[in-house]
This record gives sequence, structure tokens and C-alpha cells, in this order.
Amino acid sequence: MSLTIIRARRPLCSLQQCVVAPQRHYRPVLTESSMNKYMKEVRYEVRGAVLQRAKEIERDLELGTGNYAFSDVIRANIGDMHAMGQKPITFARQVLALCMFPDLPNGTFPADVHERADRIRLSCGGDSIGSYTDSAGLQEVREDVCRYLEGRDGKPVALENLYLIAGASQGIRVLLQCFMNGDGANRKQPAVLVPVPQYPLYSATLTELNAKRLDYYLDEENGWSLSVDDLYRLVDQNREECEPACLVVINPGNPTGQVLTEKNMREILHFCHDNNVFLLADEVYQDNVYNSDRRCFSFKQILNTMGDEFKDFQMAAFDSTSKGFLGECGFRGGFMEVVGFDKPMRRQIQKIMNTKLCPGTTGQIAVSCEVSPPVKGDPSYEVFKNVSTF
Repeated sequence: MSLTIIRARRPLCSLQQCVVAPQRHYRPVLTESSMNKYMKEVRYEVRGAVLQRAKEIERDLELGTGNYAFSDVIRANIGDMHAMGQKPITFARQVLALCMFPDLPNGTFPADVHERADRIRLSCGGDSIGSYTDSAGLQEVREDVCRYLEGRDGKPVALENLYLIAGASQGIRVLLQCFMNGDGANRKQPAVLVPVPQYPLYSATLTELNAKRLDYYLDEENGWSLSVDDLYRLVDQNREECEPACLVVINPGNPTGQVLTEKNMREILHFCHDNNVFLLADEVYQDNVYNSDRRCFSFKQILNTMGDEFKDFQMAAFDSTSKGFLGECGFRGGFMEVVGFDKPMRRQIQKIMNTKLCPGTTGQIAVSCEVSPPVKGDPSYEVFKNVSTF
């Protein structure tokens, strides 16, 4: 082995002498073979091989190469509304523009746009949306969300139960991580019940966490309905080897599009209550119901009518600016409401949110525009009504 002499100009570790270091060949430390094996097993096919093939075909069509019986590719792999041609909501973009550049002259936009932008911007540090916000999000926007939820669900929402997040995905990942506390020896491994078909966020996250997943199958012959009897059977069959701890319900369904009935939702709440299972309600598509015969209820709305036996019930619900009438996927805005958490548990959630600093401020602004859009009588209402009605 050859040696390299390094002459020290200053004392190194109190040694005022030459340091002899062996000359070694550097080997990459992080490689596919050495990385976390559970991360390597993650599959997220909505952005995987099918999408890559679609991009290749798009390039061929653009260049006039290849032999295809079609001239366009429609990307149905993910719900990206603007990419599919939906136009941005004027009110939201005007508020965002004014928050970004407050030097625009007064009167550039309608008065309610200026009022909203000023209210949000002046609640930021240094009156600038470029500053960090509280980890749970701007209080002004969280209060907007609380008012929206009270109007939708019929009861006031405590501000400490509400977190703004960088898209629903971020909050869902945080909650799922909180369940991963079984060591397989002294405590059974917690399990998460996940629908099939499902949005692959859940299977990918649980794979990364090396978590136990219990798949329950939606009934295609009955409009992709959820059978609570199947949930009871699934729990009974697996309770010896794991501890069913969390039920994921996507309502309206993704990718199936079904809307749960009020009766079915009550059955689901009873199942969770009877089996001591936490409910994780993914409700990001609640404003995308186009069947006039079917009304979409939130789980919190139904829970509020369930009586005293449910007073300690725990659940979390999620919404996102990526869906609904906004479709602002790129801003990564959303919110999470937790229900039934005591102060120590809220403190733990807040600690985890602190490690993420804060959700992007533009996403938070988009949340405000989603939950508190113009109403009749506001200067922006007529334009908003015309562009937000499908």
C-alpha cells in the first residue's frame, strides 16, 4: 500500500507532527444495492413504466416517427386537471398574483381580491409570502378552513385540530408513520386496511415503512361499494398475526369514482368503533361529484350525528387544492383535520410538522381561495360562478 505524507500547518488533534494517511480508492457509499431495501421495493406506477411509455409515444407523434393508429395521447394516469385543459380559476390566480407582487396599483383587480390578498400577506412575517409561516400554516388561512368546515359539517372546529399541509399526501404520510410502532415480538405489528383499487400513495408509503397492509376489495358489480362484512372478516382473519389499527377510506373513490351512501358511512364508523380502528378519510374529490342523484357527505358530518358513544372517536380527514374546482396541483396545498386527539398527541403531530418547517405559502393561499371563494354580492362572484360551474 502506498503512503501519502500530509504536512500539517496547524496542530491536528494536538499532534504537532506529520500525519500519515493511507491512500485508498474511494467506493460509492449509497448505491442501489446498499440503499434502504424497503424504499427500493416502493412502486408508484401512476408515474412509472406506463407514464414513461406514454412520453415516448408522445415524442414519436411529435417527430412523426412510429406507426400508431392515433394522433394524441390522453394522460389518465393522474388527476392533473390543468394539464388536461381546465382553465385556472380567475379569483385564485388574481389573489396569488397580488400576494406575489403587492406593488400592483390599487384597482388592478376587483376589491375583494385586494382585500383577500392584503389580509393573507399582512399576516406573513415581514408582510411577505416569501417568509416562513407557522408549521401548521397561516392562522388566517386556518381560520378560513375552520369556518368552511363548520358550515359543511354543522359544528365548530377547534383551530388546534387543523393543519395546512403540502398536498393531502404529506398529511397522510405523517399519520401513517405514527402507527408504525410494533416490533413484531413484544407488540403485534400494526396493520392498515387499504382499498383495492386504490391510489398508490397508500401501498407505496406502507411499503417504504415496512408496514403491514391488509387489502379489502371494492365490489365492482355493485358500483364499487364497500362491504363492511368483508372488513369484519378481514380483521378476524388477521388479528392473530397483526393489530388492525387504521382503515383508509377514499370517498369519493380514486380511481373508481364511487360515492358512499350515508348508510354505508354509518356502518363504516360503527366498524371502526367496534374494532378500535382509526379512520383515515381521504376526501379530496368531494367537490367532483357529477351524479345529481348522489350527495357526497364528509365522515365528520356523519360522525357529528352519531351520539355520545362516539365522543372519543378518532379520525383524520384530508382535502387538497389539487382536486375540487381549483385543480391547482402544482401549488401543493391542502389541509388535515384531526378528531379525538388529546393534547399530548397533538403536541407530537405538531413536532413532526415542525420538522417540515411549513407548507408552501402559495399552496396555503390556494387553500383560502378553495374554502372561501367569492359569494353572491362580491365583486368577483359573477366571473367565479361562470368559470367554476361544470
